[in-house]
Amino acid sequence: MILRRRDALALLAGVALPWPLRARAGQAELDEAVGFTGQLLFLALKAPALVIGAVRNGETSIQGFGRRADGADAAPDGDTVFRIGSITKAFTGQLLASLAADGVVSLADPLTKYVPEFIAPLSEGGRPIRLVDLATHSAGLPREVPHAAGPPDNPFVAITPDAFAAWLKANPLLFTPGTSILYSNFGFDLLAAALSAAARKPYPDLIAERVLTPLGLEDTSFAPSADQTRRLMQGHGFDGAPLADVPTGSVIVGSGGLHSTPRDLLRWLRWHLDRYANERAAERLIDHAAYLWRDGLISVVGMDESGHMDAMGLAWVIMAPEHDRPLILQKAGGLQGIFSYVAFSPARNAAVMVAINAFDFNAALAMGKAANDLLAELAPR
Repeated sequence: MILRRRDALALLAGVALPWPLRARAGQAELDEAVGFTGQLLFLALKAPALVIGAVRNGETSIQGFGRRADGADAAPDGDTVFRIGSITKAFTGQLLASLAADGVVSLADPLTKYVPEFIAPLSEGGRPIRLVDLATHSAGLPREVPHAAGPPDNPFVAITPDAFAAWLKANPLLFTPGTSILYSNFGFDLLAAALSAAARKPYPDLIAERVLTPLGLEDTSFAPSADQTRRLMQGHGFDGAPLADVPTGSVIVGSGGLHSTPRDLLRWLRWHLDRYANERAAERLIDHAAYLWRDGLISVVGMDESGHMDAMGLAWVIMAPEHDRPLILQKAGGLQGIFSYVAFSPARNAAVMVAINAFDFNAALAMGKAANDLLAELAPR
């Protein structure tokens, strides 16, 4: 009996021992890959600070370089707060998917069903702007609604619902909705207004209730707390001068305005990677689907800076597999001296995020390419 027990214990030990060793090896490899890519990017881009992170098969690595803010010695880390700019649009797309999954809205609903003041009478004879057109940048709207420049401490103050309504009533759409793609902040702010009206809640409350709180994104918000403000990564303008973290107001909440952290962004991406989970499965399916393929569109403008767009999801730029690189869903953002980027491969259970605190378009392009390459290295086809 003693021998048999010893044999059994030895067998169990022999079977169990490789698993933690493999787990540790996987984490070490992930740390090495993320750190190497981050170090090369930081040296090449010469931004004051860079933070990069990845998640693969449940393991997470976050590494920072440089100084988080002028006068601070600390590098950015997983809890550093920064503006995610247009990555906010992917949160808006997920909110649309959540409301559609619960039957509150339909993707094919016209915008004017919820906000009748945003009618485009010069263009909407037989083809109204639909919610899905707004979420895929295919509504025929310009990038921005024309507006006067605001003061440095409140530059977005002139972007108002009245300005939205006035443009729509006075101007024809740039193309018939659904026939072309032109990147539009204007469109996503209209979408946010429609979703808020459909759910009868202020937009910040609605996105917190349906996306941020359920996913445990405690550091993601439109208005950072005092504690979060102390952890801000300071942005820098094109001339290298530091930029203030100004308010975005209550109107441009669908296109930009959210702050987050590397830890929150990777937690959010892990949720997107959990594609076989039963909970909120319909929301993921709706959010990740390809609604417009490049083939067949008349034109595609402003979508290829971080990688060639092959199709559009709900704000997600979808890149088809190419060579060793897997299918990627990605979104870039830039606001107040911060460029950021997220990308994930749902079929390979891997995701990457990266952010720099300098407005440098060449650096942003290089950052997106490096993130896509890292994703291909971590999760090759």
